[in-house]
Amino acid sequence: MSRPRLFVTRKLPPDVETRAARDYDAVFNTGDNLPTRESIVAGAQEKDGLLVTVTDRIDADLIRALPESIRIISTFSVGYDHIDVAAARARGIAVTNTPDVLTDATAEIALLLMLGAARNATASIATLRSGNWRNWAPTGMLGTELTGKRLGILGLGRIGRATAQRARAFGMEIHYHNRSRLDAERERGAIYHDDIAGLFGVSDILSIHCASTPETRGLINRDTIAHLPEGAIIVNTARGDIVDDEALIEALAAGRLAAAGLDVFNNEPNIHPGYLNLSNAFLLPHLGSATLETRNAMGFRALDNLDAFFRGQSPRDLVEG
Repeated sequence: MSRPRLFVTRKLPPDVETRAARDYDAVFNTGDNLPTRESIVAGAQEKDGLLVTVTDRIDADLIRALPESIRIISTFSVGYDHIDVAAARARGIAVTNTPDVLTDATAEIALLLMLGAARNATASIATLRSGNWRNWAPTGMLGTELTGKRLGILGLGRIGRATAQRARAFGMEIHYHNRSRLDAERERGAIYHDDIAGLFGVSDILSIHCASTPETRGLINRDTIAHLPEGAIIVNTARGDIVDDEALIEALAAGRLAAAGLDVFNNEPNIHPGYLNLSNAFLLPHLGSATLETRNAMGFRALDNLDAFFRGQSPRDLVEG
């Protein structure tokens, strides 16, 4: 029996590619060149499925251009807003993602961002690397402690709860806002706020963990930032488009906010240049899932979904909406 034909748009970890090559008639992006619309359509020819990543914009026009042979698009990511799911469904193409497997890695990055922002890491590292560090000083390079601070979590889902668990070890008080309140077992003592203003008003540090939706895009803006306490810190490991860059940069430059820790950006990798000269912006290049363990788990989960589909079963992570 012939193996399903698969086009893999980006270079994946070696163990993932080894398994894909074993089980599929797979074509790989060996040079890891960033795919274009044209290269994805060309690679899809005479294939049964695509294994894509968040860097691939699979919009309605691209989906219409795919050959009739494509039956499934499996994305190497939790988020799937880079795929027009409705357009895929209209073509009879299944879409799957990889939830659950990057929870711990992303929560760890959220804590790194909190610490880096709170402890003035950007300016301190720059001073050290430039050779301008002269001596220890009682008032030099002062930041603020996480201990005893109120952590507001916008979206207490899997990653939000994992972040809260780690933050409790720092003695932080956990607050959150969701569309609906969680049960006591998942809250674990976190304090629920039924609106954004209530959460923001008590957030010494605000950590963003909600999905990118029409309702949440641009949610962090001048009006909502005004609800935060003076000197608050914003951390984002979710999606860049939840933040209005101009508003956040303005608040950081003016000192209205003490700092921000950001791992995701609008239009990445072409981030707003206004962040680059801010000493109180602690920036990472989308490292949330960047551990070998997590990237392997993401790849294996994507392949599990493909395996199930081509066996005639419903994939575990079939995207419905």
